[in-house]
Amino acid sequence: MSEEKVFPMTAEGRNKLQAELEDLITNQRPEITKRIQIARSYGDLSENSEYQSAKDEQAFVEGRIQTLKKMIENAEIIDPNATAADEVSLGKTVTFKELPNEDAETYAIVGSTESDPVAGKISNESAMAVALLGKKVGDKVNVPLPSGDNISVEILKVEK
Repeated sequence: MSEEKVFPMTAEGRNKLQAELEDLITNQRPEITKRIQIARSYGDLSENSEYQSAKDEQAFVEGRIQTLKKMIENAEIIDPNATAADEVSLGKTVTFKELPNEDAETYAIVGSTESDPVAGKISNESAMAVALLGKKVGDKVNVPLPSGDNISVEILKVEK
């Protein structure tokens, strides 16, 4: 028996997944079902692009529903209060600067399901987060880059 994958996330992240799941079930699934019924009424399904398109979308939505259910079912809600206030952990926001003298950058460290670098949220599985997790304000950390190089950063601030 294989163990289920655990999905670490913030409570906010789980709530967003739950809202997406509810939208898929209550809004999108019935809408697609209607589109399939209408397309069926057009007759010959073998050359019916509306029918095929709706069936493809239905398959995608049903797959996403199953994925979301599994992620929510196996969610591990992270409590940022479980670690020292100045320690980098999942659910906290960290400000650091690249050494020797780059500008400060701030990111929230979230579970992979919530990751959105453009919005300042990096996955706990990213190279940067892996290097920073467990470190404290004032620590200097070497972060391996995908290119094989390293960068050095200094942690300036950690917030909940």
